[in-house]
Amino acid sequence: MTEPHNRTPDPAKPAALPRWDLSALFSGKEGADFKAALQAVSTDVADFAKTYRGTLARLDGAALGGAVAQYEKISENISRIETYVELLRAADAREDAFAGKVTEKLRAATQDMLFFELEINKLSEAALMEKLASPALAHYAPWLAGVRAGREHQLSDEQEKYRHLREATAEHAWRRLFDQTMADMRFNVDGEKLTEAETLNIIDGSADPAARKRAWEAFAKGLEGNIKTFTLITNTLAGLKAAEDEQRGFKNPEDSRHLENRIAPETVEALARAVKESYADLSHKYYAWKAQKTGVARLHPADRNAPLEGAPTREIPWDEAKDIVLEAFGKLSPEMEKIGRRFFDEGWIDAEPRPGKDSGAFSHPAVPSAHPYILLNYFGTPADVMTLAHELGHGIHQVLAAQQGHLMADTPLTVAETASVFGEMLVFQSLLAQETDPVAKRAMIAGKVEDMLNTVVRQTAFYTFEQKLHNAYRENGELSAEDIGKMWRDVSRESLGAAVNTDVPGMEHLWAYIPHFIHTPFYVYAYAFGDCLVNALYDEYAKTPDKQDFAKKYEDLLSAGGSKGHEALLQPFGFDTADPNFWKKGLGVIGRYIDDLITLDRKIEAAAKAQKDFRKAGDDIVTPPADNDNRESARRPPPRAANDGKPKPPAGGGTP
Repeated sequence: MTEPHNRTPDPAKPAALPRWDLSALFSGKEGADFKAALQAVSTDVADFAKTYRGTLARLDGAALGGAVAQYEKISENISRIETYVELLRAADAREDAFAGKVTEKLRAATQDMLFFELEINKLSEAALMEKLASPALAHYAPWLAGVRAGREHQLSDEQEKYRHLREATAEHAWRRLFDQTMADMRFNVDGEKLTEAETLNIIDGSADPAARKRAWEAFAKGLEGNIKTFTLITNTLAGLKAAEDEQRGFKNPEDSRHLENRIAPETVEALARAVKESYADLSHKYYAWKAQKTGVARLHPADRNAPLEGAPTREIPWDEAKDIVLEAFGKLSPEMEKIGRRFFDEGWIDAEPRPGKDSGAFSHPAVPSAHPYILLNYFGTPADVMTLAHELGHGIHQVLAAQQGHLMADTPLTVAETASVFGEMLVFQSLLAQETDPVAKRAMIAGKVEDMLNTVVRQTAFYTFEQKLHNAYRENGELSAEDIGKMWRDVSRESLGAAVNTDVPGMEHLWAYIPHFIHTPFYVYAYAFGDCLVNALYDEYAKTPDKQDFAKKYEDLLSAGGSKGHEALLQPFGFDTADPNFWKKGLGVIGRYIDDLITLDRKIEAAAKAQKDFRKAGDDIVTPPADNDNRESARRPPPRAANDGKPKPPAGGGTP
């Protein structure tokens, strides 16, 4: 295990954290099963194309349903291979070349699969409705609806083939360059060469302000040293996206993501607008309070997520984190706890920080015939426990949704983030209820507020930044690092408020390490969507007297996978995401946390002041002033106070 830079290793702690076991996918990259699966792709795709190309219009519903089932089977085998090589690369950057070669082989082999969805979209609405009368095809109706949602943006067959090939040598290659650059970077912190994960762990977790600042400066300096590369990657991908958006007829750069998420652009804009209108009451208010608590006019960026001064700190062993998270899930649903336990017991988690491993965290759904895999870098901080809860929420969701089959298990991003954020909320509320120390409780609430601000305010700001960047590229062409840095600084200043010093040198480079901008443009608003939705869901859960009924409805939501849109999934809870007041309700929950935190802080400070005043009063009584001119007076005992000479405690209580 790689110990966090700012902590002393605990000799009582197990020497190693878990690494995942990928044998549910394949025995190994040289295994006969892997080679056979890769070979089967070419054979199966060729046979499928020979059987069905140009025939879909003539097939009846049952035959078309059989064709979709065969397409699903071939697609799942392809996804199994892709998942395996992606997880190999995520766990060890040295596998990148192997993963790239396999991906290229798959892309070439699957060329002859492209016709299927293209021909489905060429069917007339009347013809398709007639075929859907067959149960065999009706089973796939949600998937067909998703495919046909993009009909108006579909290109010609030849253009789609070219697009499919180009992705391997264009978008995918540039994304690989980004991943390789980040994996290879080392940041010089106090003479040690640290990985991204180790450096960020100090910035967000160290109780030493000076150590946080040094790590932040080293991180910013490392990004600056590679800023030309990151700028080139960003410009190239923005250019490729602009060209494709123009070809496909997308008016706005974010529209393709909305289509994929099956969400109306108006709903996303209502969410973004509601968050921005709440900046003053949320992030600006909180960071002003934290700056005041820290004793500074403006927080350094390294201190924005720092633990509160005096907050109890301890390293949470992995086994304890496991128990905390599973117990919280179990209170909601024994079935979810049972599923969650399998991740720990059956090797579905890779938690060990190490060089060459991806620095972030994710839960990969893999394929329904296997199971999901979770990656994180566990250093033992409370934030790491929340990350574990977040990813386990994803994983449980993915297990439940697998019953929908490969084509319909995948959930729109907006709903996918709901399960993960709800998992965090379960763990947080469980820990908060157990905590009796007001100072520790204050630290916990502050940490939760910061998580919510990072999930809602920061991710909305990221969404705004992407809109500005892609629109600027469309209008002006290639952007300089200075252009991009200014957009980033402006959006950060607007969202964080005056109490965070966004003028610190190096701040303008922090856009460069956000992987979502590279891999999944405009993904980020899904986090804000999920957090606000979870606030409403948890509020409903807390109020309802029938917890079992809520758990059943919640499990049904997760089990639906991609078979329903978010409107249908949320209907049993009575939520209307098209209503702007819905988003204000979710944001209001964050505001109440901030108000409760400030109220608790005032009580703690008042109690501390009363205690200090009480001690001072006691010292004044038992230590009389020196009187060199009256030694007898100095020897005389002090006057007895009322109440038998025992100091009277201050009003409202107080302990000496």
